[in-house]
Amino acid sequence: MLKRLAATASVLAMLSGAAVAEPVKVGMITTLSGGGAGLGIDVRDGFLLAVKQAGNSDLEVIVEDDQRKPDVAVKLADKLVQSENVDVLTGIIWSNLAMAVVPSVTAQGKFYLSPNAGPSALAGKGCHPNYFNVAWQNDNLHEAAGAYAKDQGYKNSFILAPNYPAGKDALTGYKRFYGGELAGELYTKLGQTDYAAELAQIRASGADSVFFFLPGGMGISFLKQYADSGIDLPVVGPAFSFDQGILQAVGDAAMGVKNTSQWSKDIDNPANNAFVESFQAEYGRLPSLYASQGFDTANLLLSAMAKADVKDADAFRAALKEADFASTRGDFKFGDNHHPIQDIYVREVIKEGDVYTNKIIATGLSDHADAYAGECSM
Repeated sequence: MLKRLAATASVLAMLSGAAVAEPVKVGMITTLSGGGAGLGIDVRDGFLLAVKQAGNSDLEVIVEDDQRKPDVAVKLADKLVQSENVDVLTGIIWSNLAMAVVPSVTAQGKFYLSPNAGPSALAGKGCHPNYFNVAWQNDNLHEAAGAYAKDQGYKNSFILAPNYPAGKDALTGYKRFYGGELAGELYTKLGQTDYAAELAQIRASGADSVFFFLPGGMGISFLKQYADSGIDLPVVGPAFSFDQGILQAVGDAAMGVKNTSQWSKDIDNPANNAFVESFQAEYGRLPSLYASQGFDTANLLLSAMAKADVKDADAFRAALKEADFASTRGDFKFGDNHHPIQDIYVREVIKEGDVYTNKIIATGLSDHADAYAGECSM
């Protein structure tokens, strides 16, 4: 069922003399049920919080649940484009769903703003003028993890990730900056919850460290089983398995683990401080990486609406490319392939009172761009 949500006042033009945007209709397809629902809920909540704060009566958001199923996502996209005539689509969490939806909707002249999925195929040869990724290219956080592992002197990592586009990008990214030997490399089933076989291989591998990318419930299952296995190797991973929505379920098994992220609640700038406070006030929980990405995606869209009419595709695209908004991450800009150039941090899992969370301990990569921009013909 469609859920239409609208805010209550108009956005002022952000530059003197800028045109006031025509009404914009946004179709949000995200995961709100089944495996990974927490990720989609956080993206949705972050996005809608920014819309509410802007108070924009010229923005309508239609929210749909893709159930983490590519065929469902495709049907929803077709309906939103052809029946609802949305101007902009957003929301997809999973890269296999993004690959099923994004090329089709951008080919039909619609804008797609990704608050999460960043498959390499859409950053390089498959780039498109109407596609903007507001989160990262899939490899990026894993590249920072590889750089950290190298800096720590790890020389024989065991690495694993799910067998889907983001999983393949993850291991590619880690290896690109790690440079050491591999004790093992595994692709697991997407949605897998039993890792007994993989843990047995890690134990027997002679590894000196473990890197894994297992977002959502997969990471919860793996970390709990890893802690119970008695394996005593340092773990490095991206934020997706150590983010706010996951840590409470994992508990002490995550303490001290180093993970990489382009966002953290302790990034000290006015936009982020206000976001963390307002998200907690609105929803009664700390924001996650995904919530911050939804929030930034909405504010990017609002910044473009303040400068250009969405019906003027060239002007609206130029306004999006300017990224003239206060990001929760601080410095933020797009590369020529419409993917972020940004800092990526190393965080450590800690406990604040009864709450598990992260703190930044280092900058892993500065002003980092993705490896595929040179393949983009824009």
